[in-house]
Amino acid sequence: MPNPTYRIENIVATVNLGIDLDLDKLAERLPAAEYNPEQFPGLILRLQRPKISALIFRTGKMVCTGAKSENELKRAVKELVRLLNEHGADVPLTPEIQVQNIVPPATCMLKLILRSRR
Repeated sequence: MPNPTYRIENIVATVNLGIDLDLDKLAERLPAAEYNPEQFPGLILRLQRPKISALIFRTGKMVCTGAKSENELKRAVKELVRLLNEHGADVPLTPEIQVQNIVPPATCMLKLILRSRR
């Protein structure tokens, strides 16, 4: 019997930047940022490479989703820190990253037996 294979579809991680952030200022300076505090208290930032989404909060906490490997997650956090620093934040270069969930795709084959009821 062959060994089972798996593929990671999504890693969800929390990141603690260790500082408070001025989301209003960052939203003005980051062209790709989405920020509407009346609807949601976090700034949304989507990266194309690696393709992840980040929810960034005033407390310096972030939730990152979309990475397909731990290395991709680390590259994304490094890129987010670089972007935040370039646009006015003073974020430490080594934030605390904690993986919360790893999601593999779930598929299965179901064999259905149909019985007629009479």
